Amino acid sequence: MTAVVEKPANKPRPWAAPPRPAWEEEPSRAGLAGKGIALSFACLAILFPLWIVVVTSLSSRKTIDEAGGLVLVPKGITFIAYRELLGGGQVTRAAVISVLVTLVGTLFSMAVSVLCAYGLSRSGSLGHRWILMTLLATMFFSAGLIPTYLLVQSLGLTDSYLALILPSAVSVFNILVLRGFFMGISQELVDSARIDGAGDFRILWQIVMPLSRAVLAVITLFYAVGYWSAWFNASLYLNDQDMMPLQNVMIQLVQKQEAPVGLGQAIKTGQLSGLAVQMAVMVMALLPVAVLSPFVQRHFKKGMLTGAVKG
Repeated sequence: MTAVVEKPANKPRPWAAPPRPAWEEEPSRAGLAGKGIALSFACLAILFPLWIVVVTSLSSRKTIDEAGGLVLVPKGITFIAYRELLGGGQVTRAAVISVLVTLVGTLFSMAVSVLCAYGLSRSGSLGHRWILMTLLATMFFSAGLIPTYLLVQSLGLTDSYLALILPSAVSVFNILVLRGFFMGISQELVDSARIDGAGDFRILWQIVMPLSRAVLAVITLFYAVGYWSAWFNASLYLNDQDMMPLQNVMIQLVQKQEAPVGLGQAIKTGQLSGLAVQMAVMVMALLPVAVLSPFVQRHFKKGMLTGAVKG
């Protein structure tokens, strides 16, 4: 009787690479083609409205009337809308106000956020746990619009540019991202600097901040875009039309069928369309964000992900 010998089961070789998950496998040609098509449609969905806005702002009144409104195919380019807008008046003043509020507000917000985040990242700082819990509570509970308005009014900030900065000067989310990034910095560097006699402000300025350029660039962009795009605080706390920032002026222009009085003789003579003025103001409002975003884009992955997953 012949004995049956069982073969040993195939065991993985110790030097063989472990199997990778499906999402880590090399994509097939069909997968690459599908991704390309999906990204192309996404880009088209984003760029197509921008194309219409830009082309309409560069079109004459005759072209806009022939198109019946928004222009898709340009028939001649004219910069009369931008020339009239930037020639002085309400829009130019509003653009200057928005730039100044964005610069001052971003600097103030970054200073407060960096100092707060650095203090909260040091485990031995006074009351850091209670302060952190208080900040986290504000993310889930709010006093509401009316108490906030009464507080701003009692402080005498109505009809003041400070009302565009102070009520929304600090974002707890941004502080938490900065704190997480600061906690990831090697404690040995901080201790060695402290042994050499450096104080907290010198450590923050010369060691922590140079190592945190990525997250600082991202948070700066967040604050700058927030100030540049803000319109609610101005509509709530400002009554003087001459103090309105660009976003509020854009809303006023878009809500009207014709361009406001005071943009020049081109409107009265029919050379300039009110729709072209509205689209030109939209382009002016979108241009700074579109220009600055590509320079900060490379910092997003390192700045946001690293700062979000730490402690």
